Amino acid sequence: MLETILERFNYIPIIILMMTGLYVVIATGNLIKRLVGLSLFQTSVFLLYITIGKVFGGQPPILESAHHGEDDGYGSAGGYGAEAATGYAGAGEAEHAEEAAHNGYEAAASHGEGYGDSAHHAAEVLYSNPLPHVLILTAIVVGVATLAVGLALVVRIREAYGTIEDDALNAADYSRETGSSE
Repeated sequence: MLETILERFNYIPIIILMMTGLYVVIATGNLIKRLVGLSLFQTSVFLLYITIGKVFGGQPPILESAHHGEDDGYGSAGGYGAEAATGYAGAGEAEHAEEAAHNGYEAAASHGEGYGDSAHHAAEVLYSNPLPHVLILTAIVVGVATLAVGLALVVRIREAYGTIEDDALNAADYSRETGSSE
């Protein structure tokens, strides 16, 4: 039991942060505090996805070439054929694309870096998945933009009603609807 808790210890601060943010959103009537609570909740979700995406012992999924920067004469460094083929195919010369791909493969094989070697190397190494991190970077940008819009709305509400407290806003709306001066 204790071993299971210690293996998943990183989830405890995430859960505490998530519940704190949720409590602030529900318990407070101040609009600024609610936005802060939403930001806390959002941050906990970011941390959760980053924690799930972490691979211990994994390295970034970047394949390095032994002859990085060499040019094989077809405009692609390394000469692996795919880049060279797309370079000619984009120009509308299909017969040169096949030749470039074949020559790129021969150049890679002659340097000892054939396709089989790369696939074998990729099977031996444990790579981390970059997708969770990319999604979180995008979510951070969206979250900051949403927070900015929320704060701008709070400023406009403050100008229109003179308060940012939920109870006072509800009372002001009720008095406007009924025409009373409570």
